[in-house]
Amino acid sequence: MKYLLFSIFCLFLVYSCKNKDAYQSFGKRITVAETMELSVMASRYKSMQAGDSIHAKMKAKVIDVCQVKGCWMTLSLKNGNEVMVKFKDYGFFVPKDIAGKEVVVNGNAFVNEVSVEEQRHYAEDAGKTADDIASITQPKRTFSFEADGVLIQQ
Repeated sequence: MKYLLFSIFCLFLVYSCKNKDAYQSFGKRITVAETMELSVMASRYKSMQAGDSIHAKMKAKVIDVCQVKGCWMTLSLKNGNEVMVKFKDYGFFVPKDIAGKEVVVNGNAFVNEVSVEEQRHYAEDAGKTADDIASITQPKRTFSFEADGVLIQQ
């Protein structure tokens, strides 16, 4: 009886120590360690000029995902700004149903000027209406990210 109780206790202990923050990995294997705070990342983006680039790892909430094949996603910086994330060399894609989930992205952050044509392409991929697509008439300065690895919180 002692061994049975001890075994049950050990199983309970092992189960209770199980990592509650499970992640699904895409691209290069990365860890959650050393992620940059969103406020720091937002500050760095604001100080960058078009063409500047820094290596970064950040954790953020997914706003939108390409509904064609998961080839891009947008993340919230929590200050009203968004980050457009693409995947290095189109080497991997993410699931199309991850809007609202937390992700960790690792790679290069940069500021980009997106043409009207490219903005319209992304709007079409996101399933926007024809009127929404037609309303895009100006190039846009955007915060961008080329991820070589992504973790999606399960």
